[in-house]
Amino acid sequence: MAVILFGVNALFDVHPRKWFAHRWWLLGTLWVIMYFISGFWSNDIDYWMTRCEVKLPILLLPLAFAFISPFSYTQRKIITLTLNTVVFAGMIYSLSFLFINPEFYIHRYNFSNVLPTLPKGDHIVFSLTMALTVVWNIQFHKSINELWLKRLNIMLICLFIAMIHVLSVRTGLVALYLFVFAWSVYLLFQKKTRIAGLALLLLLSAGAWIALNYVPTIRNRLAHTNYTFQIFRQGVMSGDYSDIGRYMSYDVALRLIKERPLMGVGAGDMLDSMKGGYDRWYPHVPDEQRLIPHNQYLTVALGMGLPCLLVFIAWSVYPLFTIRKNRNGFFLFVTWAMMMVPLMFEPFLEIQFGVFVYLFFMLWQQQSVLPHESD
Repeated sequence: MAVILFGVNALFDVHPRKWFAHRWWLLGTLWVIMYFISGFWSNDIDYWMTRCEVKLPILLLPLAFAFISPFSYTQRKIITLTLNTVVFAGMIYSLSFLFINPEFYIHRYNFSNVLPTLPKGDHIVFSLTMALTVVWNIQFHKSINELWLKRLNIMLICLFIAMIHVLSVRTGLVALYLFVFAWSVYLLFQKKTRIAGLALLLLLSAGAWIALNYVPTIRNRLAHTNYTFQIFRQGVMSGDYSDIGRYMSYDVALRLIKERPLMGVGAGDMLDSMKGGYDRWYPHVPDEQRLIPHNQYLTVALGMGLPCLLVFIAWSVYPLFTIRKNRNGFFLFVTWAMMMVPLMFEPFLEIQFGVFVYLFFMLWQQQSVLPHESD
């Protein structure tokens, strides 16, 4: 309802012909429509409806952001404080389990089980959300006028960075370190900030070393990853290991895509088709460990075929063509780059939380870079 009201408010009295001037929205609308059309060759209509329903914001939010006036400082401050409050609450929720029984939850990291997170235990998207919030806080810090808010902002940045390491979800860690490295390079290319850029690179190296040696959750998670790699090298194919499970989902998906390259299996039959593929190539894998491909690009190709994949690729890279060569342009680029991490390793846009996080942060950054139309 909030998305609908936001869209109606932004698009009120805007002629539809102006909608078609926004290519990112057009590309997004096209690949989502292909999801809907695939219902004609999908047998599981309930699953098809769910896959389509979660993508409805892609049809509305880009237009809504395009036709609103640039946010004022007060509006950006309110949204920033709200975002930080929500993320902070999620952090406290996860830490409460660690405080109650630290030995139990730290030991679980040996088996790739992380701390409980909100919402519904989706630790991957929550960790990414924290990393993206850190990026926005750093970007917004320069604009903050109030001294108390500057101090609060610095404290929250430090807390969220620490929590990303404690949670030890690889998606969040990779996204965070990708940002820090990119920001270091950006500062090195600015005459006035070269020393700061060099210092940040050194801090990045020192922080990684400290985390690997003194954060128990990261140590245990790394040990499990190394063990999984050794198991994989021995040729063991088991869904008990998340990385091997990902590999099997890629292999099954690629085989199925080769069989139906043009139309795909249909958005409604992706899961059933994958389970059938497991029956053919990995029959020993239990039903609860049979996954849709943990890669958004493979998921699109599997469900709707290679033509839809090409449109999706165009949609996913289009923001790069809107980047300006300034500070805000850098933050838009690095947000886009961080978003590529879950797209490559998760069916990120097949869940509501993933769609929201992707659109919110991408449109939030674009709103600070792109020209706006309000007439």
